[in-house]
Amino acid sequence: MTYAARIIHHSKQVRSTHNVLRDRAIFARWFTNDVRPSVDKIDDISRSSPHGIGPGDKHGVTKVSTRGCNSPSYRSVNGTTIAVGINKGGMWAGRTVHPPSIGMVYNSQQQHSTRRFSTDSGLPPHQEIGMPSLSPTMMEARGNIARWLKKEGDKVSPGEVLCEVETDKATVEMECMEEGYLAKILREDGASGIKVGEIIAITVEEEDDVAKFKDYTPSTSDVAAPPAPKAPSTPTPPKQEVAEAPISSPEPKASKSTAPSSAGDRIFASPLARKLAEDHSVSLSNIKGTGPDGRIVKADIEDYLASRGKEVSQAPSADTTTSAALDYTNIPHTQIRKVTAARLLQSKQTIPHYYLTVDTCVDKLMELRSQLNSLQEASGGKRISINDLVIKAAALALRKVPQCNSSWTNDYIRQFHNVNINVAVQTDNGLYVPVIRDADKKGLSKISDEVKNLAQKAKENSLKPEDYEGGTFTVSNLGGPFGIKEFCAIINPPQAGILAVGSAEKRVIPGAGPEQYKFASFMSVTLSCDHRVIDGAIGAEWLKAFKGYIENPESMLL
Repeated sequence: MTYAARIIHHSKQVRSTHNVLRDRAIFARWFTNDVRPSVDKIDDISRSSPHGIGPGDKHGVTKVSTRGCNSPSYRSVNGTTIAVGINKGGMWAGRTVHPPSIGMVYNSQQQHSTRRFSTDSGLPPHQEIGMPSLSPTMMEARGNIARWLKKEGDKVSPGEVLCEVETDKATVEMECMEEGYLAKILREDGASGIKVGEIIAITVEEEDDVAKFKDYTPSTSDVAAPPAPKAPSTPTPPKQEVAEAPISSPEPKASKSTAPSSAGDRIFASPLARKLAEDHSVSLSNIKGTGPDGRIVKADIEDYLASRGKEVSQAPSADTTTSAALDYTNIPHTQIRKVTAARLLQSKQTIPHYYLTVDTCVDKLMELRSQLNSLQEASGGKRISINDLVIKAAALALRKVPQCNSSWTNDYIRQFHNVNINVAVQTDNGLYVPVIRDADKKGLSKISDEVKNLAQKAKENSLKPEDYEGGTFTVSNLGGPFGIKEFCAIINPPQAGILAVGSAEKRVIPGAGPEQYKFASFMSVTLSCDHRVIDGAIGAEWLKAFKGYIENPESMLL
């Protein structure tokens, strides 16, 4: 019996020790390659996953399992910054993202326990999944649920996609990192404006526990509610004092006592009052204003007309017909449109633009395109467009004049060794600019295939960050699709140049003899330059090289 008593005593000590470890936070130190070592507090240690960090991860996607983080944290693995802890839940995986802006460090600030145990309400152990911040530039720390790929009651396994989250730049898949069952979906398909960390779903470990969350609603404490309401309560007394000050001051009383409401020969009246007085042939000098500082308002005109026994019902009807004539629809902003608007506003306000335009003869280019398409059709390939040839010519010109393949920083001009061309694509959601990497080294057939594939993904809103980030120059073509003759494009920061391509048109040009002439097709292109990076002569040199490739397209094949 003595040994049995000791065993029971030790088992109680082990259980109490386990509770202490569970209740207290565990501190883990994460060292990064590009920032100082930081200490983050987490509530639990993630289980090892078959989709952990490793150089052999398929398609360049890094998956990280975290729990207990309510705001984004990034770590550096092999030179790549990776989102490590984002939501209040623990069942998501971050995609590979680019490093944040210089001087910005993302660390966890507020942590909460993610695993819930059964309480007096009878809820079994469960996990709350919060909205992740899958992009370091997520607008206003909010995201949208594009669609759920799992239904309530479905079993989820590590690596499976739970739902698609629409960030400020693209739609990103949120993957599960733990095994369980999806018990409750709190934010349905199409839900928008969801704050980072807000609970969107509940998972349980046992299938029998799914039915217990049918009527589950998250408590208000689980949904972030900082002391925002207290802010307006403190400044209210000063506002009341300010509002009472003009009433007690003698100046407004003096101005109100003046009749008529004028300063010298000028009579102060609201535009609506003037219009009403004009419609009824009323002189404003005969009316005493009751508005601020003795200003004549609409009510003063109506009172005056009522005292004269005239009807004033026609005036309000005229106002209602004017307002009723406006018919409109409010279209909500998409995430990509918000980002585009912010970047273009930044570009026009901070980048000194100047523009260079040149006309290029495209007769030989169109003849070469016709020959190449004949070969493509014979081999079963896709047709090559004029825009594909323009992209190739622009890439070769950037390789020939590398000063234009650069960007501005406060300390230096960064000149890129890779020629990555962004191509502007218009969609129903907004403007996308997917990138063709190393366009100077690829053949026309390869460029054509990539442009078509990326344009289709842009229209389906399925572009990944690697599909549009890392460009060094942009080409925007409104000539071929829309027939625009010439236009000036806004630079896509942090790039230093963008080429605006117009349509081709036939023109009459002089021939060999004195009275001879011939027809030729010309295409206008305009180069928008950042004058901090590209001087006028450098921009002209690049356009000369580009024109040479367009007018002698055989040189692009050398």
